[in-house]
Amino acid sequence: MRYSKQRELVLQKVEQLCDHPTAEEIFGLAVRECPGLSLGTVYRNLNSLVDAGRVRRVSIPGKADRFDHTLGWHSHLYCNCCGRVVDADVDEKQVMKLVRNQKGVVQDCAVVLFGLCEACAAKQAQ
Repeated sequence: MRYSKQRELVLQKVEQLCDHPTAEEIFGLAVRECPGLSLGTVYRNLNSLVDAGRVRRVSIPGKADRFDHTLGWHSHLYCNCCGRVVDADVDEKQVMKLVRNQKGVVQDCAVVLFGLCEACAAKQAQ
């Protein structure tokens, strides 16, 4: 992948935000440092970074994709209350056991849980 100032800026924003930002959130921060930046450029650079294995895409059905700088396999929880995406504690061994037992060839696996994040669950418990 060729070096690009804009791509590097997009990567920096994904790493700085640390909260699984959307392309629009990344754009909102990056455009402050690079006023000529367009949302389309952010999307293109995010796709390039995903293809190059530098950023992970977190797909939430019916919602905007999120982007994660943590590259190792892990799961996510989408909060139905506040819309945050947080890392989830899922037993990787159990997931890999499910994957191994499938017929055919599994090429990728993503676990996204839907529910309440810790903060929203605490608020509802009060």
